[in-house]
Amino acid sequence: MSGILEGKRVLITGVLLESSIAFHAAKLAQEQGAEIILTAFPRPTLTERIAKKLPKPTKVIELDVTNDEHLGRLADIVGEELGGLDGVVHSIGFAPQDALGGNFLNTPFESVATAMHVSAYSLKSLTMACLPLMQNGGSVVGLTFDAQFAWPQYDWMGPAKAALEATSRYMARDLGKQNIRCNLVSAGPLGSMAAKSIPGFSDLAAVWDTRSPLEWKLDDPEPAGRGIVALLSDWFPKTTGEIIHVDGGLHAIGA
Repeated sequence: MSGILEGKRVLITGVLLESSIAFHAAKLAQEQGAEIILTAFPRPTLTERIAKKLPKPTKVIELDVTNDEHLGRLADIVGEELGGLDGVVHSIGFAPQDALGGNFLNTPFESVATAMHVSAYSLKSLTMACLPLMQNGGSVVGLTFDAQFAWPQYDWMGPAKAALEATSRYMARDLGKQNIRCNLVSAGPLGSMAAKSIPGFSDLAAVWDTRSPLEWKLDDPEPAGRGIVALLSDWFPKTTGEIIHVDGGLHAIGA
């Protein structure tokens, strides 16, 4: 029986550790029949080591999404490897330390600008770099952390995620005529490298202990990976501009 991504070609960013949502998305994508290619920054060698734990070998490309030169050569490199693309996974986020951990009112604009560029604008720049390879349409899937609320310690990553969510909706509007869908998965907190960089992360994660209707496990990224793979597939052919919550249902619970 063929998988739901049989014959699909997918570019996946953000594979840093086995605990990364992107790693599980990559693993599941391969298991479901996709050919994949990974991007990494700033240490491609780290991603190359982790990639060896995937079911099949895959190429790793160095890609700084704030570097126009890197973005400009991306389509040629990926085209040579895969011939084209049917899907893109955006799993990229970064904020300087002074933009996190309770420093919201004192964060300088330079740090805010960095967070916005890497975490939100890059969804557009990455997609546009890949657009020449998506001649038959496709699916762009990004990762957010529910930006409806102000979370403990999350500070300027909150507005950056809000910008990411708005960017995805505008991309859905403008790329729909090319049959390209743009959606986000809003995952609950996980013990990933990105999470560990947030001072006081345990305070944020503790919210799930009391409010999530379904049991939430900080060490289980696979449900979020499954959500990404589902959105990459043809099983959501008319869904775009959407945010799919994979958070144990917490987003629906007031208190």
